[in-house]
Amino acid sequence: MSKEVRQLEPQCVWNKFADLNEVPRPSKKEERVIKFMLDFGKSLGLETFSDKVGNVIIRKPATAGMEDRKKVTLQSHLDMVHQKNADTKFDFDAEGIKMYIDGDWVRAKGTTLGADNGLGVATIMALLESTDIPHPFLEALFTIDEETGMTGAMGLEGGVLQGDILLNLDTEDDDEIDIGCAGGIDVTATRSYKEEAVGPDAIGCSITVKDLQGGHSGMDIDKGLGNANKIMNRLLFNAMESFDIQISEIDGGSLRNAIPRESFAKIAVKRNDAHDFESAFKQWAKTIKNELSVKEPELSITMVLSEPPAKVMEEASQDKVIKSIYAAHNGVYAMSAAIPDLVETSNNIARVLVKDGQIKIGCLTRSSVNSAKMDLANALKSAFEMADFKVELDGDYPGWNPNPDSDILKVLEAKYESLFNEKPRVVACHAGLECGILGQNYPEIDMISFGPTIKGAHSPDERASIASVQKFWKFVLEVLKDIPKN
Repeated sequence: MSKEVRQLEPQCVWNKFADLNEVPRPSKKEERVIKFMLDFGKSLGLETFSDKVGNVIIRKPATAGMEDRKKVTLQSHLDMVHQKNADTKFDFDAEGIKMYIDGDWVRAKGTTLGADNGLGVATIMALLESTDIPHPFLEALFTIDEETGMTGAMGLEGGVLQGDILLNLDTEDDDEIDIGCAGGIDVTATRSYKEEAVGPDAIGCSITVKDLQGGHSGMDIDKGLGNANKIMNRLLFNAMESFDIQISEIDGGSLRNAIPRESFAKIAVKRNDAHDFESAFKQWAKTIKNELSVKEPELSITMVLSEPPAKVMEEASQDKVIKSIYAAHNGVYAMSAAIPDLVETSNNIARVLVKDGQIKIGCLTRSSVNSAKMDLANALKSAFEMADFKVELDGDYPGWNPNPDSDILKVLEAKYESLFNEKPRVVACHAGLECGILGQNYPEIDMISFGPTIKGAHSPDERASIASVQKFWKFVLEVLKDIPKN
């Protein structure tokens, strides 16, 4: 299947993307892809090195006649989000991504595709390998761990980069030019609970919420998509209010930057209540599915009666946990007053794990306004602390303040309009681009972000537009020709 992808135009980009997708590269496990990139740069005879945190830098001299242009740093991140459907058998630590073509889209078999940010990486690789593309001095910056903490960008010291202009190739609509982004902070709530033996008159019940779309917890947070953790909690709240239930386990969501698509729970109900509980559950599920029928037409909510679990949560903790998750905000919190249609502040309740006497709830709170980000983080902290959780706020990273007077923005706007006979959309995004962090140590670099069209990032529905990659490649080549002189 990857063989077909390699035949797509521009072949130089798709071949590098296919090469990259053969290398396992989950966040915080980038050793193999770091080596892959170092070997690539050295094989071209280019200056190639990694810094102390693992970011890879490769430099290529300007082509003849372009030596007097400003130096350009091209930046993308090496790691990818690893998500798969529950029924997909795939080992992200050992297997390459299985790609296939579906009309104008390149997709993966039941997993994330890695186009975020693999297509940006592949584009830079193609430029570094080229022998006939005119360009100024190029400096490639391949960062690590963008998806789960941005520690690569945070760890990049001042004085390393030589570029005057930074082109970040990590956005997902080919008609957009990004000049700003949101910052974020992780909110993690943990507590223990007492386990007790299930009652002798109990029967087990396994509850499954699945087949939600999921998606990027920043870019897709305003789409009204279902959150499996909130749906599961609503079901358990209804059950707790109407029946004498006991929770044994909850396992929902995975990564903080992915809207959770699945959640699984094991509970116990009184055997004499089993019939009434089953009837009530069907009605709760029907109500939720009706509410989400437009946005989540494939949503599946099921329950199966089974043997009772051996251990369950004691009642006092159960009440606090369910009510605290119900109280915790999920989704859009505020829209920007400065930029039309931009989400300012949001939260994603990304992970809920209840098992063996321990509870862990993970959220990612985002905002383009730092004070608003902390306001929502503190609201979540308060909700969980009232339920006796210990709450940690960490992984804080800044947003990127828009600069509408950017010189490189003017170059990209003019070039886009001349190439495609329309104006690009100049926007700020509700995602965590690395520009805000990089700008702290490199405040003089003129930064911009753009990329090809990618849909469903951070979910197994991730797909990249073939026509858009062709458009993006053309745009990149023309922009490099017009980089201003020093």
